[in-house]
Amino acid sequence: MKSYVDHVPTPSYVVEEALLLRNLEILKDVKAQSGAKILLAQKAFSMFRVYPLIARYLDGTTASGLFEARLGREEFGGETHIFSPAYREDEWDDVLAVSDHIVFNSFDQWDRFGPRALAAGKSCGLRINPECSTQEGHAIYDPCAPFSRLGTTKANFQPEKLKGLSGLHMHTLCEQNADDLVTTLEAFEASFGKYLHGMEWLNLGGGHHITRPDYDRELLIRTVKRLRETYGVTVYLEPGEAIALEAGFLVSTVLDTLHNGMDIAILDTSAACHMPDVLEMPYRPRILGAGAPAEKPYTFRLGGPTCLAGDIIGDYSFDRPLQPGDRLVFCDMAIYSMVKNNTFNGIRLPDILLQKLDGTTETVRRFGYKDFKNRLS
Repeated sequence: MKSYVDHVPTPSYVVEEALLLRNLEILKDVKAQSGAKILLAQKAFSMFRVYPLIARYLDGTTASGLFEARLGREEFGGETHIFSPAYREDEWDDVLAVSDHIVFNSFDQWDRFGPRALAAGKSCGLRINPECSTQEGHAIYDPCAPFSRLGTTKANFQPEKLKGLSGLHMHTLCEQNADDLVTTLEAFEASFGKYLHGMEWLNLGGGHHITRPDYDRELLIRTVKRLRETYGVTVYLEPGEAIALEAGFLVSTVLDTLHNGMDIAILDTSAACHMPDVLEMPYRPRILGAGAPAEKPYTFRLGGPTCLAGDIIGDYSFDRPLQPGDRLVFCDMAIYSMVKNNTFNGIRLPDILLQKLDGTTETVRRFGYKDFKNRLS
C-alpha cells in the first residue's frame, strides 16, 4: 500500500509528483528526438496545480471549449490551441482573446469565423476525418465511426477554400499505440497529404499512449520525423492521458458490507460520481492488492453510496473479507476522473491531493456543500 493511504481523508484523488515527472521525462525525450511539439489535452487532465511543472516540459495546452482554453491561457501559458465542433457567436470574441491556434470542424465554420480569426492574427486549421477506424470496443470515442460529426471528410473537402489555413488537424485514436497512428496516416495522406505542402503545421491529435510501457516510441519518433521532412511542417501531438497515465490514485473507505447472493461492499466512492468512465467506457479499474473474481479467497462486488442501482465498480477478490473501515486504492485515477466527476445525489466530490517529491502530502482542494449547491438553482 502507498504510505499516505492510512492518513488521507476519503474519498481522495492523490496525484504523485514522482510518477507525473516520470511521464514528463519520457515526453521530453520524444520531443527531443522527433522534433514534435507536445500539448496537454486538458479534457483528460486539468489539475492546474501542477501546470507550472508540466509547462517546464510541454509546449502548451489544447482545449475543447472556451473555458478549457481560458484555463490553459491563465494557468499554463505557452501555446493555447482550441477545437470545437461548432463555435458560438456569443463566445467568439472570448475565444479569440485566449487562443493562438483555432481549429475549425468544417468549411462552413471556417467561412463564418475564419476571417475574424485571421484578422486577429490567429493560426487557423481544419479538422479532417480520414474515415479510418482503428479502435476496437470504444465506438463512443471513435471520431471515424459512421455518421461522425467530427472532422471534414474527403467528400466534403473544398480545396479552393484552403487559402488562409495554416494547418490540418486529425484526431482518431483512443488509448492506442503507434501502429494505429501509422495505419491512420496512410489513409490521411492518401486523401489529404498533397494539401500539406505549403502548410505550416500538422496536428495528430491525442489518444497516443506514449508513456505506456509497451508503447512503440521509436516508431512514433520515426513517423514524426518523416512527416516533418516530407511536408516541411511542425508536427503537434495532443496527449492527455499519457501525461498523467498511472500517476494518480483514488483512495476510498468501505462503509458497509452485506450479502445478497454474493458478498457486497459499499464504498464512500462512486462509479457514477467519481469515476464515470467505469460505466461509460466501460472498464474495470485496478485496485492495489485485489484480484479478479475468485482469484483470491474472498470475492466482493463493490458499489457506491448513490441510489443508482447500477452504481457498481465491479467484482474483486481479496485475501480476507472486507470490513467497514478498510481502505481500497484504485489505480490510474488522475485521468478522466476529476474532469468528469459530478455531484449526483449530493455525493461529495473527492478531495484533490498532491503527493510531493519530499514525501509530504499537499491538500490542493477540498469540496463541500457549497460546491454542490452552487451548481443548482
